[in-house]
Amino acid sequence: MRDSEFFGHVTAVAPGKINVSLRVGPLREDGYHEVATLYLAVSLYEEVCAERREDSAITVSLSEHSVFTEVQTRDPETGEIVAAAIPLDERNLAHQAASKLRDRLGITDGVDLTITKNVPVAGGMGGGSADAAAALVACSALWEAGLSKEQLAEIGAELGADVPFAILGGAAVGQGVGDQLSPLLTRGELHLVIVPANTGLSTPSVYATLDEMRAAAGVQAEAPELDSDLVRAVCTADAELVASLMANDLQAPAVASLPSLEDMMDIGMIEGALQGMVSGSGPTLVFLARDAESAHQLCTSLEERTEVWAVPVTGPAPGARLINSRESD
Repeated sequence: MRDSEFFGHVTAVAPGKINVSLRVGPLREDGYHEVATLYLAVSLYEEVCAERREDSAITVSLSEHSVFTEVQTRDPETGEIVAAAIPLDERNLAHQAASKLRDRLGITDGVDLTITKNVPVAGGMGGGSADAAAALVACSALWEAGLSKEQLAEIGAELGADVPFAILGGAAVGQGVGDQLSPLLTRGELHLVIVPANTGLSTPSVYATLDEMRAAAGVQAEAPELDSDLVRAVCTADAELVASLMANDLQAPAVASLPSLEDMMDIGMIEGALQGMVSGSGPTLVFLARDAESAHQLCTSLEERTEVWAVPVTGPAPGARLINSRESD
């Protein structure tokens, strides 16, 4: 009998991420944009529990401990804010991850996936990608696939550019559409504050708005490049230098969609942040602090002044990993 037959379920976690820098190039023929980005995994984790089934079905559910259970977005046609539940069917990336892994292994085993969501939904932090990464790691262990992280990252790349990074974690330069990863050797850690927004933004819509803004300004997109000084600053955890070099080409279109983001960034700077920026395609905001004490003080100040929820995190954080396996009753 295989060891895994004793286990009732396996649980894995995977980190959310921020883009310390995100440079966006021209639109490619495949409909994606060329990017150059510096990924930083942060200590805010999605959790996925994979439990065996007797049949071949794949199911997805949300844990009652989830911080986020739905997302509010602006309807592009009416402009109204509408609430949308997180899909729990084949549209969910964790479901797709389990299905792809199963196809790769040539098996028909079923699995129940329970997700505990701690990363903002549609917030530019790769929460869905982290779900997929955790699902791949959990199902790989449950089914005794024996695949390395690099092999799982290869499968994850078929689901989206952020999935491989959520598996590997740490810090990395991303090129192409963000899926060509060059891991960085880092020492020390950066202290940040995450401020989720009440309303999500569609990543494709933010990119489309960037294209429109560039066209209106007569700006021709160039091949994206990262600042080498920023890469070195992240590797040495030089917070002040990182703050001076952080950049996000998607910030302007995100702010154009949600102008309140600019006000919140201004408040964060007044309250002592070294720098504030939209995370990825937004609308989650990330503030860089000088140290752990400054990050906690900034959280308190932001919550007292604006009644937002502010979360202190550190980076780089480790990638997707198992946290437990329990014997079935």
